Amino acid sequence: MIVVKAGGGEGLDMEAVCADVAELVQQGEQVVLVHGGSHETNVISEQLGHPPRFVTSVSGHVSRYTDREMLEIFAMVAAGRINKLLVERLQQLGVDALGLSGLDGRLLEGKRKSALCIIVNGKRKILRGEYSGKIEQVNVGLLRTLLAAGYVPVVAPLAISYESEALNVDGDRAAAAIGAALKAQKMIILSNVPGLLRDFPDESTLIPHIPLAVAQEHLDRYAQGRMKRKLLGAIEALHDGVEQVVIADGRVAQPVHRALAGYGTVIQ
Repeated sequence: MIVVKAGGGEGLDMEAVCADVAELVQQGEQVVLVHGGSHETNVISEQLGHPPRFVTSVSGHVSRYTDREMLEIFAMVAAGRINKLLVERLQQLGVDALGLSGLDGRLLEGKRKSALCIIVNGKRKILRGEYSGKIEQVNVGLLRTLLAAGYVPVVAPLAISYESEALNVDGDRAAAAIGAALKAQKMIILSNVPGLLRDFPDESTLIPHIPLAVAQEHLDRYAQGRMKRKLLGAIEALHDGVEQVVIADGRVAQPVHRALAGYGTVIQ
C-alpha cells in the first residue's frame, strides 16, 4: 500500500505522476493519490475578484484565510477541475480511478476552526469566518472497499466538520491521515524541490535521510513555509503507523519510482 501526495504548488509534472501511479497499479500495487490545489486556486480566485489572503498565526505558521467564498472557489478548483483531470488522465492510462474529496462519504472528518488567532503588525487579532480544520477521523472502510474493488482513489483535500460543513484542509496532513488509517508501507510527498534542504533554496544541500526523532526536534530549523507542513505530515504519518515517508522531487521523470528508490529525503 502506497499513498502518494502530489503538491499543489507550481512545477510538478502531473503527467509523470499519473504515469508512475498507473505503472504501479498495473504491477498489482494498491495506491491512493492525494493532490493539492493551492496554486491554481490562487490564480482563479484572482481572476474571480476574490484574491487569496494569507495570514500568520501566533506560532508563525502562514496559511490561507478561507472564508466561505474562498472555500467554494477552492472546492471548485480542487475537487472539480484538478481532481477530474487527474481521474481522466489515469483512465486514459488504463487505471480505474475514482475521484472524491474528503466530503464524500465523510471520508475525512474533523473539527472546524471557525476563528484564527493571527499576528498583524505585531499585535494579536481574532479573525472569524474561517472554514478550515484538522482531520480527526478517516472513513477507512470506504477506502478499503474502493481499493478491494480495484479502484484507485484520487482524493481532493476537503473535509467535513461534525456539523456537516465543508472544510479546507492541508493536503499533506490529509495524505498523512489516510496513510496512517490504511497502515501504508510508504507515503510519498512530491514537491517542487528535491526534498528537505539543509540550506533552502540551495538544492545541492539535500538531506538524503533523517531519523524521525531528529525531524521532530529540528522541525523549525529544517523546514519553512510549505515544507514545514510537509514535514509535519510526515511526522504525523510515521507516528500513526506509516512505515516510511519520502519527501521527493515531483518535477522529474518517474517521480514516484525515484522516491521509492530513495531519491529525496527518507524519513523513518
